[in-house]
Amino acid sequence: MPESTYDSTADTLKHSLRVGTLMGQAITELVQRSTRHDLSKTEPPELEIFNEYTPKLKHSTYGSDEYKGFLDAMGPALQHHYAVNRHHPEHFRNGVNDMTLVDLIEMLADWKAATERHDDGDLAESLEIQRHRFGLSPQLEQILRNTAEWFGWIPGEEADRA
Repeated sequence: MPESTYDSTADTLKHSLRVGTLMGQAITELVQRSTRHDLSKTEPPELEIFNEYTPKLKHSTYGSDEYKGFLDAMGPALQHHYAVNRHHPEHFRNGVNDMTLVDLIEMLADWKAATERHDDGDLAESLEIQRHRFGLSPQLEQILRNTAEWFGWIPGEEADRA
């Protein structure tokens, strides 16, 4: 049998560059979102309501009746916020089922940052609440947990970063 003279290195490098190009699309979108995240809160109709309720939310426990009452009181400003920010499940008719991976990454980062704004915030507990609130599947909840652990946002088993 003749010895193969094919060397896969060139094809592998071409494939690797193509994957990098495709991943670059997601990276570009994430960078753009990172610079415009929640800017709608800085102008009407959201600004005045967020000025009033952000300090109140800080001293409330996420998911508590008090917290939910504040959200209800924020009414039209919060509805506007959800309508113009696709990192919120409320933006979509079918919630998280209509979101993209980029939406989910921004959403998870938003949840982490939001827990840091609460006196007693905890992303691990928040994920449990979000599972019920948004009907997250066990698989998606685990992926979000894995991601949060990977970045050190919640404690977990030592991440295998090999």
